[in-house]
Amino acid sequence: MSKQLYDNVCEEHLFSSIFNKYSKDLHDFLYYKFGEHLNPKDKVQEAFVKLWQNCSKVTPDKAKSFVFTTANNLMLNEYAHQKVVLKYAKTKPKTYTNENPEFLMQENEYMQKLQKALSNLTEAQRTAFLMNRVEGKRFKEIASILDISTKAVEKRIYGALKKLREEIKEI
Repeated sequence: MSKQLYDNVCEEHLFSSIFNKYSKDLHDFLYYKFGEHLNPKDKVQEAFVKLWQNCSKVTPDKAKSFVFTTANNLMLNEYAHQKVVLKYAKTKPKTYTNENPEFLMQENEYMQKLQKALSNLTEAQRTAFLMNRVEGKRFKEIASILDISTKAVEKRIYGALKKLREEIKEI
């Protein structure tokens, strides 16, 4: 049993010789196991990039095992991702709605009224209201963000609701 000359593969000439020695075999292994559609060339490159990133932890005698295991795992991850993509592609998006055109027109008009009413609020009211209703923040959170009291937040939100009710009668 001979003593190792290098503790890791961080030296460029050593890394280069490992790449030259194993890259073709690794590509062939991935190609035979998974085929061309999962890009074995890319996975070989990624495996060697990971080897370079972890070069201080990998000894030269473990380098082959490291790149083969890493590349195989990358291919398995890609395969799993492709399965998800295919499963998603099989589901057909809904191309129809059950709403009639009148409902869609009323919805659009309502959204325009709501946007106009929101723009008529004071900035303080609008900020507090949207933080509460859109972002779902509690009064205490809003108070700490705006650096005001919880009562002030309550007043702003209730004032905003009152103004919105006056401007939009359908609420």
